[in-house]
Amino acid sequence: MKGLILSGGKGTRLYPLTFTSAKQLIPVANKPVLFRVIEAIRDAGITDIGIVVGDTAEEIKRAVGRGGRWGVNITYIPQEQPLGLAHAVKISQDFLGDDRFVMFLGDNVIQGGISPLIAQFASSEYNSQIVLTRVDQPEQYGVAELDPDGRIVRLVEKPKEPPSDLALVGIYMFDHHIFEAVNAITPSWRGELEITDAIQWLVENGYKVYPYIHRGWWIDTGRPGDMLEANSLVLEELTPVVEGYIDRDSEVDSRVTVEKGAEIINSVVRGPAIIGQDTRIVNAYVGPFTSIYHHCLIENAEISRSIVLEHCQIRNINRRIEDSLIGRHVVLHRSPIRPRAYKFTLGDYSHVGLLGEDSG
Repeated sequence: MKGLILSGGKGTRLYPLTFTSAKQLIPVANKPVLFRVIEAIRDAGITDIGIVVGDTAEEIKRAVGRGGRWGVNITYIPQEQPLGLAHAVKISQDFLGDDRFVMFLGDNVIQGGISPLIAQFASSEYNSQIVLTRVDQPEQYGVAELDPDGRIVRLVEKPKEPPSDLALVGIYMFDHHIFEAVNAITPSWRGELEITDAIQWLVENGYKVYPYIHRGWWIDTGRPGDMLEANSLVLEELTPVVEGYIDRDSEVDSRVTVEKGAEIINSVVRGPAIIGQDTRIVNAYVGPFTSIYHHCLIENAEISRSIVLEHCQIRNINRRIEDSLIGRHVVLHRSPIRPRAYKFTLGDYSHVGLLGEDSG
């Protein structure tokens, strides 16, 4: 089997962060989401992986390389325009050939990996298997309707009256018959070749399309709030390791990971949290569900339930920062007028002077 990761798209829901960077490279618990997808596919026994790339292709290539660090072989497949998931399959035919494959959206995070799914599909005679999960508000998702035998009979996008509570997750298994489907369908009103239309074509033409019901959590990290939620869930699953330095005046609980070269000086860190390589936490408080990436400085400040990307400085802030997603090379410091409350989604290289509470 082969793996196909979709890593194109502009990431507009994560602007301004994705003005300058690929959304799939934003880290969750200090590891880019795309790396987590590669590892999930690798851990399922698949080592031949294609990545469909768009405008951010060069950045993704620099970050991922040829796959040696994961023991996989990476092939890059350029998609000139984001013309739909089925279009991504269509342009990947030369790479995929007649092999069965798993298609995984590169900005999704799923609990427990995909090894059980791969094993089930590999031992079956299914032509396609679609990962579904039960959701509370199915009208906000693509939803599958099943027949009494458990086969998928219909897919409906954001239905007013959902036929079930089973939503499409963004992980798909196909055999070579999917190429018949993607070549038979026409673009939707959005001008894209929709994967739901291709799956529906398989159903209507007598192919065996079955669900795989995922029981754990799953998050599409397309929005800042979703990214923070994914970060919290992954942090809870980490096995804490301390490889950096913690001085005797600091309080760091047992759910905190401190990466190599990191220093925690006269500070309090409450987990689950992760402090990245060569980051310094000085006279600061880092609260639960926070990820500080590498080469950052948090000094005389408080932060919780946030993601801070690499090479950031947060200094001399008198109010706690919460529920924030802060881009690369951002500098946050205090300015001399009274503050109110702070909540941020800051793009790379932002430089923000915050209102201070010492004067005015």
